[in-house]
Amino acid sequence: MTSQAKAAKIDPDRYTDERARAGSLTDELCAKLEAQIRSAELPAGSRLPPQKEIALAYNVSRTVVREAVARLSARGLTVSRQGAGVFVAETAEYRAFQITPDELHELSDVIKLLEMRLAVETEMAGLAAARRTTSDIGAIREALERMTEVEGDPRASAEADSAFHLAIAHATQNEYYVRFVEFLGLRLVPSRTLYLGDRPDEVHRSYAAKVLAEHEAIVDAIVRMDSAKAREAARQHMHESLTRHSTLSAALRMKSSRDDRKF
Repeated sequence: MTSQAKAAKIDPDRYTDERARAGSLTDELCAKLEAQIRSAELPAGSRLPPQKEIALAYNVSRTVVREAVARLSARGLTVSRQGAGVFVAETAEYRAFQITPDELHELSDVIKLLEMRLAVETEMAGLAAARRTTSDIGAIREALERMTEVEGDPRASAEADSAFHLAIAHATQNEYYVRFVEFLGLRLVPSRTLYLGDRPDEVHRSYAAKVLAEHEAIVDAIVRMDSAKAREAARQHMHESLTRHSTLSAALRMKSSRDDRKF
């Protein structure tokens, strides 16, 4: 093996880029297969083609096929029958909306979730400002204080962040907002390690301080029962998060493109 081949074999950046490309192929294949199921091109009870056939038909590896089929299974769209293969679930068309944890391993999926949250949380904050009680304000502030206490711990910080948004959901006095936020759980808040990685502690602290300030603006508007300002503060908070992650995604795509040209 040449030195160049050895370097390529252990290059972590190239390995990460390859994983990203495989993840994108998995996303695309999963979407295509799901569309066939939803349109009844692959009707309920029908057997999916063997993995080898799917791989050849879509020009992807069998690993990509396995991961795509696993996602369909996690969403309740397919079922495996030992010795017989994979079949479209009889109740596939009636499956409830869900976002499975395996769908949020890629940055592109996190961005899609943030886009959805931008719409939902803007109105949620407005309703919370109009309907909040004194008890609600106490719960929201308690969650905000918890975020300050654990700002040095990304995992604990994400948990406190989720609790903060759940407290706002309760303040809407609309149980569907509560159930939606509870459904997302920790998936609601992408860990800042996804965005910052292993950058220095001071960078993490600066990031945590900025996010805290964004949350404080939301709380201030809710306390004042100013629905318009609450919506604007929530929109600004979500827009900032979406911009940060979209910028990172674009930078990674450019890096991947440059690396491809090297080889």
